[in-house]
Amino acid sequence: MLMCNKRSGAIKSPRLSSHTSPLRLTTHILLAFSARSLDCPDPSSLLSNISTMPKLPGKIHNPAPFFLFILLCFSFIISATSGLTFSSDVTALKAFKAAIKPSSIKPYSCLGSWNFSNDPCSIPRAYFSCGLLCSGNRVTQLTLDPADYAGTLTPLISKLTQLVTLDLSTNKFSGPIPPLYSLTNLQTLVLRFNSFSGTVPPSLTALKSLETVDLSHNYLSGSLPNSWGSIGSLRRLDLSYNKLTGSLPKLPPNLIELAIKANYLSGPLYRTSFQGLTQLEVVELSENSFSGTLEAWFFLLPALQQVDLANNSFTRVDIWKPKNGNSDLVAVDLGFNRIEGYLSVNFAAYPLLSSLSLRYNRFRGPIPWVYSKRESLKRLFLDGNFLNGSPPAGFFSTGTSVSGSLGDNCLQKCPVSSQLCLKSQKPSAICQHAYGGKPRS
Repeated sequence: MLMCNKRSGAIKSPRLSSHTSPLRLTTHILLAFSARSLDCPDPSSLLSNISTMPKLPGKIHNPAPFFLFILLCFSFIISATSGLTFSSDVTALKAFKAAIKPSSIKPYSCLGSWNFSNDPCSIPRAYFSCGLLCSGNRVTQLTLDPADYAGTLTPLISKLTQLVTLDLSTNKFSGPIPPLYSLTNLQTLVLRFNSFSGTVPPSLTALKSLETVDLSHNYLSGSLPNSWGSIGSLRRLDLSYNKLTGSLPKLPPNLIELAIKANYLSGPLYRTSFQGLTQLEVVELSENSFSGTLEAWFFLLPALQQVDLANNSFTRVDIWKPKNGNSDLVAVDLGFNRIEGYLSVNFAAYPLLSSLSLRYNRFRGPIPWVYSKRESLKRLFLDGNFLNGSPPAGFFSTGTSVSGSLGDNCLQKCPVSSQLCLKSQKPSAICQHAYGGKPRS
């Protein structure tokens, strides 16, 4: 009969004559592919050795029974290869479930269906009905339902070396995120809305297939790894609503969306951090402690569309006209900073700009009349500054559809009949003091 070499996993062929019956030949094949009972490698490795199988006898008098047995044989092979999950994957899945508090695993949840007396990757799945996907005998996706699972993320998760997606969002995982160096195929990591703590693991920067990282709404602290810029595949990064500190490091070169809202990041935005980011479309860095001057190069990033830097401590903004009048910039929010100076006319040079918020800063002087001439501008918030003079009449002409607010300034003749002027202006004493005059007694 066919035997399996336990050391090499190769199939040893018996000597078959041309008179070997189809039944006997097929029996040899079936025995070979049941070699896993002999503690040999899994069937997928046996299939790779199929070239060592014996050649068919040269003379078969009645081929119909033979091919029937061949079909049965391959049915056996398919069922065997689809039902044997890689052993290290099973070990990782068992450890993953064991690290979650049993009291938080509800019977109707995905983890409630995980029964390890059955094979995780078997088809059809009576158990393991959700929460994971397999490709062949390897686990490639671990996506939990939002069922308030409480526990930690086991370091043995790193044994799922073929994992492409890890999504544990909207649960109650806590503790540190373990090293993930071995997950070299990981493309999507989503751990948002949990209670993970500790630092952002430096191991993430070693994963060269990562495209999306969302660790928002956790309790991560410390500074960002300086090696972020080495992840050339990363497209979307969201670390919002954590406790991160320090400055912004060099960012991944192919980033499209950057969101690190509501942390404790500080310092200026350095050009070196954004060097070479030709695809960056969205920047969401509001509710931090960034300071200094927002330099003109920032708004000239070639793919930039949406910018939210509200609720920081910027004191100055420089803006140039876009090169050749071309820009995809649609929305800018610089509200609630400490920006001083005059409103730049160059904002009106961005052809697609539809929303501009500069509210609650320290701008002075008149509102540039060109703001009212930009037809693309639909939302304008300039309230809470020290702007003076009369607002451009174009804002109040028939057919104008600009919404927003010009209130809480030092403007004159802002018609209260306009929605833009519903909020009242500052008291004259405050305005006189702001412009160096003495308040009336």
